[in-house]
Amino acid sequence: AVLRALRRRWGSYKYRFVPWVAANLRRQRRTLRYVPESSQDKIISDEDVFETLLRTFKALFINDLSRQTDILALLPEVKCQYLELLTSQHNQSKVTSCSHQSQHVFSPEEVLFNTLGFAVSRDRSSLESAGTGVFVTKGFVPKGTVVSMYPGTVYRKHEPIFFQSLGNPFIFRCIDGILIDGNDKGLSRSVYRSCSRRDQLGPFQMSDESWLTASPQNPLAVGQYVNNCSHEKAANVCYQEFDVPGHFPVELKQYLPNIVYSHDTESHLRCVVLVTLRDIKQGEELFSNYYTVVS
Repeated sequence: AVLRALRRRWGSYKYRFVPWVAANLRRQRRTLRYVPESSQDKIISDEDVFETLLRTFKALFINDLSRQTDILALLPEVKCQYLELLTSQHNQSKVTSCSHQSQHVFSPEEVLFNTLGFAVSRDRSSLESAGTGVFVTKGFVPKGTVVSMYPGTVYRKHEPIFFQSLGNPFIFRCIDGILIDGNDKGLSRSVYRSCSRRDQLGPFQMSDESWLTASPQNPLAVGQYVNNCSHEKAANVCYQEFDVPGHFPVELKQYLPNIVYSHDTESHLRCVVLVTLRDIKQGEELFSNYYTVVS
């Protein structure tokens, strides 16, 4: 019984375990995808991904405006911009001289629904023995939509991740060899929190730690729990890599569920989003394809 349990557990994550993939790459030719240029591996454009994240994060920021006092005090022009947006969205709110009265605060899932027309959350998977899955709990998701993000610590090539990878089913390998550790427990959790607090600049948080909890402030940050497809459940989302541009608003970085492992890295932050391959209705579970590895 113990051996069978170990085999089931190994089967659930072996394709995402980097040393296993490297050792078996040639024997699994049918699972390979060849991507001559990274741009050819994108379902939607980087501009579309950027706009979706920007819309969602701005809505989250405005919804939580009362807690952004320290940030807004350092960015007076930005403060007025958000208060103007708040006024346009809530006609009953009165704004005078860049100040605002109390507002109704929505849950992150409600903000996501009000902004993009759908909500997603974690729940028990419809697949037997699959554990946690991700579902569209409200609304409708059109084909070609960013439906979630893959959170975690971003490791460049040759950076130490061996101990974090042991028994870890949440290691995601990007096309160029960059790794993202989406495990919210154990050593992986501690590493992410340490890097996140290391990079905080005064009141400005450069990443989101809340995805490590049961209540993420960014409701898209649940992509690590999207299960692998099966014969009965075809993939309805795919992974797409996205480098956060340098002009991404500093006040919105608090919602990015990724952080780089090396502090001195000057390249753009790598994120991975999940994009829908077809229309997805309320109540459906999201399924990706773990078994597509990169040559």
